[in-house]
Amino acid sequence: MQSASTHSQTLSRGLQVLELLADAATPPSIADLASALGVHRSIAYRILRTLEDHGLVLRNPEGGVQLAPRVASLARNVARDLQSAALPSLTAVANDLGMTAFLAVLDRAQVVTLVSVEPSHAHASIAQRPGTSHSISSGAPGIAIQSILSPFQLQSLGQPYRTEALEVGLRGFATSHDEVIPGLSSVAVPLKLRNQPPATIAVVYVASISPVEKLGARLSRAAEEIKGEVQ
Repeated sequence: MQSASTHSQTLSRGLQVLELLADAATPPSIADLASALGVHRSIAYRILRTLEDHGLVLRNPEGGVQLAPRVASLARNVARDLQSAALPSLTAVANDLGMTAFLAVLDRAQVVTLVSVEPSHAHASIAQRPGTSHSISSGAPGIAIQSILSPFQLQSLGQPYRTEALEVGLRGFATSHDEVIPGLSSVAVPLKLRNQPPATIAVVYVASISPVEKLGARLSRAAEEIKGEVQ
C-alpha cells in the first residue's frame, strides 16, 4: 500500500501540471512537463493519463498538452455569486470605455482573473482570460489589492510592497504600464466585500485619450454597484 505522503506527492504533482498548463503560452510536451516537475518522463506520462481520464487535460495533434474545456466548466462555480453580481457592471464599463474590464481576486500571493468582459463595439480589444494570474507585487490590480490588505496580510504574502498602494487611498485607483504585459496599461480600483477574498475591478488597454482619473471614477462607480449587489 502506498503511504499518505506518496498520495500527497502525486496529487501535488497533478496540481502542478494544471498550474503549468494554465501559465503556458504554448502547449508544452510531456518532456517539457517532466523537466518542469523534475521527474522521469514515465511519471509525467502517468500523471497526464490520470488527468486525461478526468477530462482535465488533452493532447493536441502535435503532442502538446493543454487544459481541457472541462476546467472552464469547473471554474464557473468559483465565487459564482460574485461573478454574477459583477458581470452587469463589468459589461457596462467595457462598453462605456471601449476597453476590456475584469474582476480579479487574491489567491495566496497571486491576483487571479475571475471574470472578464470585452467591449462589444470596439474594433480591437485585449483578451483577459479567466484564470490568468500574476503576482500581487505587479500591475495596477495587484497595487489596488495591496491597498486594502492589513500589515499582517501583506507580511504573510512574502511579496514586495508597492508604495503606490498608499496613493490608492487618496486617488481611489491604481495605475500601471508595461508591467504585467509589455505595452499594456491598466487602471484598477480595490473591491472589499464581506465574506469574499480581497478583489479588484480593472480595465486593460493599449492607449486611451481619456485621462486615468476618468477611468478610475468609472471603475469606482462600478465597484459601488457590485458592493450593493453582493452585500
